[in-house]
Amino acid sequence: MPIQTRRSEDGRTLTIQIEGRFDFSTHQAFRDAYEHGDPMVKGYVVDLSDTTYLDSSALGMLLLLRDYAGGDSANICIENCNSDVRRILAISNFEQLFAIR
Repeated sequence: MPIQTRRSEDGRTLTIQIEGRFDFSTHQAFRDAYEHGDPMVKGYVVDLSDTTYLDSSALGMLLLLRDYAGGDSANICIENCNSDVRRILAISNFEQLFAIR
């Protein structure tokens, strides 16, 4: 499965892990991963450790997650990016919108 989720022990952080290509083919699965309506979730971690490719539709999906999570007040961290993915995020100025580790 290209997208997996897990919650922190306290249930307040949802980690979304993307495996392989993060592109339009994962759009619905990515949205399904966070659109659960659970009010306990206050923060999101997008784990890209197993992501091999990221395109402009993936950037759009990250922006949709940001809007869903509260816009400017959203608590979202993107982590474990490989050098190619990190470069795309940097070129797109996503470090202005997300915490990237």
